[in-house]
Amino acid sequence: MPKQVIQTNKAPQPLGPYSQAIRVGDSIYTAGQIGLDPSSMQMVGGVDAQTCRVFDNLIAVAEAAGVRLQDAVKLNVFLTDLANFSQVNGIMESYFSAPYPARAVIGVASLPRNALVEIDAVLVA
Repeated sequence: MPKQVIQTNKAPQPLGPYSQAIRVGDSIYTAGQIGLDPSSMQMVGGVDAQTCRVFDNLIAVAEAAGVRLQDAVKLNVFLTDLANFSQVNGIMESYFSAPYPARAVIGVASLPRNALVEIDAVLVA
């Protein structure tokens, strides 16, 4: 199956040689999103603001692919401090309704631009 590049100016532009998302058939694989504001390309402050910005960025990429964030079937959440798990979990609940996507939460030493959270998604059209 051919790969289709998904691109939108409503999400941060890639910081390296990768695409915001790739669509193959009915599946969309997003790049990891961090709390960058797409208009300024500056990081927003704090784990709550970054998590909201991450989900807003994922919404923009999903919409560019012709789907909704609710179409996510899998999320990978990367946190530099697992003590922020409950905050991120609470914010995620405000962006999704049941059935929730499958999810992994991984503690990492650091993220690009000193982000506190990064999330990628697999969505199905």
